[in-house]
Amino acid sequence: MADKKKKGKVSGAFKAVGTDIKDIGTTFAKGDWKTRVSFLIMGFGQLTRKQWVRGIAFLGAEVLFILYMVFFGAGYLKDIGTLGTKVGGYDANYVYTYGDNSFLILLYSILSIFVIFAFIFVWRLNIRDNKNNQNKLILPSNKADIASLFDEHFDKTLLTLPVLGVFMFVLLPIIFMICIAFTNYDATHQSPTNLFTWVGFDNFKNLFSIGTGGFGKTFGTVLSWTLIWAFFATFLNYFLGMAVAILINKKGIKFKKLWRTILVMTIAIPQFISLLYVGKMFANDGLVNMYLMKWGWISQPIPFWTNPTLAKITIIVINLWVGIPYVMLITTGLLMNIPEELYESAKIDGANAFQTFRKITLPYMLFVTGPYLLTSFTGNLNNFNIIYLLNQGKPQSLSLSGGAGYTDLLVTWLYKMTVNDTNYKMAAVIGIMVFVVTAVISLVVYNLLPSVKDEEGFQ
Repeated sequence: MADKKKKGKVSGAFKAVGTDIKDIGTTFAKGDWKTRVSFLIMGFGQLTRKQWVRGIAFLGAEVLFILYMVFFGAGYLKDIGTLGTKVGGYDANYVYTYGDNSFLILLYSILSIFVIFAFIFVWRLNIRDNKNNQNKLILPSNKADIASLFDEHFDKTLLTLPVLGVFMFVLLPIIFMICIAFTNYDATHQSPTNLFTWVGFDNFKNLFSIGTGGFGKTFGTVLSWTLIWAFFATFLNYFLGMAVAILINKKGIKFKKLWRTILVMTIAIPQFISLLYVGKMFANDGLVNMYLMKWGWISQPIPFWTNPTLAKITIIVINLWVGIPYVMLITTGLLMNIPEELYESAKIDGANAFQTFRKITLPYMLFVTGPYLLTSFTGNLNNFNIIYLLNQGKPQSLSLSGGAGYTDLLVTWLYKMTVNDTNYKMAAVIGIMVFVVTAVISLVVYNLLPSVKDEEGFQ
């Protein structure tokens, strides 16, 4: 059933594109001469119909596009196949000659492709507008066009800058990173002195290769720990935070506000301060080992950060201190919304505390907080702060490539590959893999959530 829906969506998309292309041909064939000229000179039809605002806007868009492509975009697009061939350097007279810059060629080529698609979109709007207006006896006035920008089309006016910002600062960097994954951009290929070029899928093969120089073993180790960490960091925090909330809300517990305030203090303190401090506390010469040795409980320091297994356990335990207060605050309000009649009926039926929790509290909480669990899990997959601020992904190992440590997540490994090794090509590949892992898990789990499968289950 799901496959049929996917095929239907794909075929529907192709059908929509075909219908649009057919409409463009029909518009040219049946349109008047003003509309036909507008296919080449945008805004011509509007200007001849005295729609000055629309005409000038469409014509200005075309003029700006032509100027951009002639004086800027085309110069970079022509080199996108090679990413540059001319290397800069000093000649015999010690005069520096600038060569190509692969980084700028790739960046501005992607930007130019965006500009081309944007121009095609505006050109299509121009054709559609001419089609709609050529048979109208009364056309909107210029004053009405301007007024519409702040009335019925105010949403589009308001969203123009945010949409441009998303394209420039979100979508463009993502596409650029994906393209870098197919190049040899690293410490030995830095523009402008050393150009980089396309290498196809070589970097992806290298990521999964377990041979000499391959990253396959390291990727498997880091990926498995990332999934294990995300699982425990999510569900331990969730169930223990819920347990703390239930205990504090229990009738007869005194100083409820005090206990909540103490727990919230861990949230109020910035992690940059608290995690760095806690990381030092568990070092070989930290407060924890120092006092344990002083009291005679241990004879030598416990290797919290130097033993791989112990380091992973320590990180998970410390994360409980950070994460439980968040869950406690979320579940406290939800617990108060569960009807008291349900618990009273359960007591009459002879249910004990565990049965009441399993049959009433837990299903309700999972139904309401299911989306939170999903976002928490995906957030923990990319939880840079906990890992890097505590121990920088250590302990290191000679058996792991790319400077990875035993407690590195994919995101911290990506950071090290970028900052420490300047291996941008492999960092980009890892970035793509982080996206793939996160997207697959999110889509699968989202469709399994009770709140998605049965939206009216608790209404």
